Amino acid sequence: MTTKLLVGLDGHDSGVRALKHAQALAKLIGDCELVIAYVIEWSPFAFQTAEENALRHKRREEEIDLAKSRIVEPAVAQVIADGQKASGVVQHGNVSDTLDRLARKHEAEQIIVGRVADTGIGARFFGSSTSNLVMQARVPVTVVN
Repeated sequence: MTTKLLVGLDGHDSGVRALKHAQALAKLIGDCELVIAYVIEWSPFAFQTAEENALRHKRREEEIDLAKSRIVEPAVAQVIADGQKASGVVQHGNVSDTLDRLARKHEAEQIIVGRVADTGIGARFFGSSTSNLVMQARVPVTVVN
C-alpha cells in the first residue's frame, strides 16, 4: 500500500523546504506518493460589489490555473524527475481547514508544511495558518523550519 504525504506549498522558500523534507521522508518510506497542495486563501465573508460577485467564479478559476502553472505543476514535475510519485492540487479556502480536508480526502498519513513567520495584529488575534493546522489537523503535522 502506498503511503501518502500531503505537502502544503506557500509559494515561498518555506514551502520549498517543506517539499525537500517530504522528499527525504518519501525516500525513507519507499512506496510513497507526495500530494502537493497549494491553498489560495479565500473568505466567503469578503464584502464585494455586484460587479465583483458576477466575476468571482471566473477570477477564482484564473487564480487556480495560475497557481497550478507557477507553483504546483513545477513542484510535481521536479519530484517526478527525481524518481518519486507525486500529484498536485490547488483549492480556495481557509489554509488550515483546506489542508486538513485534503489530507483526509487523499488519505494522507501526514501533513508537511513550512514555518512562516506570521506577524502583526491579525496573527495575534487569529493565529497563523500553521498554528491553526497543528491544533486542528486529524493527522500528524510536521512543521519544517
